[in-house]
Amino acid sequence: MVQHNFLSEKGQERISTLFSALQIGQLLRKAGISKSFGLSSLAIFQLIFTLVFEGRNWFRLLHSDRRQSLPGKDVVYRFLNHPRFAWRRFLHALSLKVVQHFDSLTSSSRVRTFIIDDSVLRRDRSKKAELLARVFDHTTGRYARGYNMLTLGWSDGFSFAPIDFVMLSSAKLANRFCEMKERLSKRTQGYKRRIEALSRKPDAVAALLDRAIQAGFSADFVLMDSWFTQAPLLRELMAKGLHVIGMVKAMKQRYRFDGKSLTLHELYALLPKQKNKEILGSVIVQTACGLPIKLVFVQNRHRRRDWLVLLSTDLALEEAEIVRIYGMRWSIETFFKFAKSYLDLGTEFQGRSFDMLISHTTIVFTRYLVMEWERRHNNDARSLGGLFFLFSDEVRDLDLITALQHLIAFFMAFTEAKSKRDQSAVVCQLQQWIASLPNYIKALFGKLSCES
Repeated sequence: MVQHNFLSEKGQERISTLFSALQIGQLLRKAGISKSFGLSSLAIFQLIFTLVFEGRNWFRLLHSDRRQSLPGKDVVYRFLNHPRFAWRRFLHALSLKVVQHFDSLTSSSRVRTFIIDDSVLRRDRSKKAELLARVFDHTTGRYARGYNMLTLGWSDGFSFAPIDFVMLSSAKLANRFCEMKERLSKRTQGYKRRIEALSRKPDAVAALLDRAIQAGFSADFVLMDSWFTQAPLLRELMAKGLHVIGMVKAMKQRYRFDGKSLTLHELYALLPKQKNKEILGSVIVQTACGLPIKLVFVQNRHRRRDWLVLLSTDLALEEAEIVRIYGMRWSIETFFKFAKSYLDLGTEFQGRSFDMLISHTTIVFTRYLVMEWERRHNNDARSLGGLFFLFSDEVRDLDLITALQHLIAFFMAFTEAKSKRDQSAVVCQLQQWIASLPNYIKALFGKLSCES
């Protein structure tokens, strides 16, 4: 029990130390996330933060043995549903602190990238959630009921940091199942996030990058997949001084080369054939709007007879360097998978309010940032999955502190008992206490037996 108590204290101190190092409380106050009475916003934030590591949701926790020490039922929901909290300002400040720390550990010659991608948060059973819409899921090729989470991340090739997101509904009224709630002040952050949810995806991408640059983030390239590599968006990002590397699909678009307007298949036919090579060749062309770009043809590993095309607005980059840098985009895919599978993104809280959707998503992003900070700061060789289970084990051991307190109280009562009758009553209390413990704590007692 002493050994497990040490782990419990270590787990409790671990999260408190991380919150202190990242100044979570101070960042919450600067973002206007505060309460006028009762528990502090930091205490509630930390309570929600640790839910996923305890393996329980808020409803189950309220029905556990810990319910006496928890805040009231509506405290957490009022906190998550508050429309005036500037969650984006908090996420920007936290991720900037994390990114600046990563920069201090990385060589100045290493490439830094912004990564843009989207992922669908399905809400198949929802009917009255705010701005619930029919959105297209490009991973399945079908429409789904839910939201499209457009995410902007930062990566140096080793670590990934989510720095902002837009929860998109649908710009088309016919695709929306519910509208935003009425009587909401237009001055609140919640109203601005709702209006933002109705924007087009290319406009949302440009706005994400504008806010990131204004907040102090910087990168050498913007990485995106074929859903975003459109000529108007490329031209807009180039006007901001941002070079783009992205995937291009072989569709109807044409490119100007040697005075001709050619498709990707026609451009590939002009390349000298190279066998047994991953990079098949490259060519410098112009888009229909006159933007010069470099197209790199690479072998499709899954279908050897097919090829893929990468686009770069930086014409000076070598072919191999373009392929290497674009490979950094995969980190956002692993982020989506990890956030949904381990951090309960989109499933832990499913209220009707759009404010709850924004606040809970920000807390999930915070969980990822804290774990990435811990892994990079301590040079931890474990994957985020292994680190997640380590956090879960240590937080779950926090209940052992309560168990130890009860055990110490038993020994004090036993030593004060003078007659056998009193001692027998204390032993009965001990047996009842052991029977009420969770199984993983009860197993620690082994063959413990009491005789009076």
